[in-house]
Amino acid sequence: MPEADELDDEEEMPLSLRLSIADTLTLGNATCGFMAVYFTTTGILIPHLTGSQETGMARHSAATAVILMLCAAVFDLFDGLVARKLRSSPMGAELDNLSDLISFGLAPAYFVLVYGMVADDAHQRVAAVGGIVVLLAVVLRLARFSCVTVKDGTFQGMPSPFGALTVVSIVLLELPFVATLMAIIGTAWLMVSRVEYPKPRGRLAGAMLSWIVLSMALLAAWAFDAPGGQLLLQTGCALQLVMGAVIPLFATARRVNNFRGNRREARAAQLP
Repeated sequence: MPEADELDDEEEMPLSLRLSIADTLTLGNATCGFMAVYFTTTGILIPHLTGSQETGMARHSAATAVILMLCAAVFDLFDGLVARKLRSSPMGAELDNLSDLISFGLAPAYFVLVYGMVADDAHQRVAAVGGIVVLLAVVLRLARFSCVTVKDGTFQGMPSPFGALTVVSIVLLELPFVATLMAIIGTAWLMVSRVEYPKPRGRLAGAMLSWIVLSMALLAAWAFDAPGGQLLLQTGCALQLVMGAVIPLFATARRVNNFRGNRREARAAQLP
């Protein structure tokens, strides 16, 4: 049966031939997340467990791990843009969720866990709880994103890439342990909340990409112990936290203004 043979050949098509360009970018996202875990383990955790005093290596590895998370965010930004411009395979959405879980769920949660093991004033078990909270927040957020429809142009809750970068910024700020843990839990709550965040499109996508590139430069300056590198890094991390808090305030203010404008229009329409 020639027709049956042709159908069988299509069903047995290699996976690589069914992946779109957008899917390839999504797999790059997952790879960056996995490598972030690798550098966190080999460059920070293992030297600490073996009693190594090489602080430069830990600094380089921490910077590399966070830069890889930033690269994952770039892949996540561009795979959506490419999918809208070209096409995406039927499994594109599932690949995106699984990759986000690795890069923006597992990697930052593991970063928090390792922080609890190596920081002088941290408590390992409590930090592990903080890491679990971050991981579960991303899992719940991604699951909700798959089954809940929100209005176009907004996310419900802090996007997981933004949340992951905020979590690692909190750790890199080197605040007291209690303040660090509370800020991490607050970020996890924002990810599963109903607070609206705008989607990165147009100028906002360009601004986000510029901020990621700037963050990479700050991390590189800190990793190579450049003059003022520590201060620059802390300034960048503090700005990340401020943006995480301010962006939803702007979105809420815009929503309130739109609501008031609609009420004024409705009242004007009722007047004779």
